[in-house]
Amino acid sequence: MALFFDQSWYDARLAERGLSRTVLAAVAGMTGEELVLAYKDQRELTAAQIAAFAELLGVPLAEAARRAGIGAHAGPSPIEAPSLDQKVAMLEARVAALEAELARLRR
Repeated sequence: MALFFDQSWYDARLAERGLSRTVLAAVAGMTGEELVLAYKDQRELTAAQIAAFAELLGVPLAEAARRAGIGAHAGPSPIEAPSLDQKVAMLEARVAALEAELARLRR
């Protein structure tokens, strides 16, 4: 389980980009409830989810992982690059999240 998820750091990065936790969850293919659990250190995150976080926030993968509570203590290589299928799924989730956010803004 991820320990010491840095909520304030993630929220600050989201704020810098004008994004919400809802967008972060959607881009990672998570529900809002799943993200809340991850923020509370009550849900493990996958490598693909951490990679999606890093990409959305424009930060290095290692930084996103460390701030999510995954670091050197987790082993020699806790995060691997996502597969092509995972990247496609992340991009599809990102498009869906952006379309939802755009629809919300148009209301």
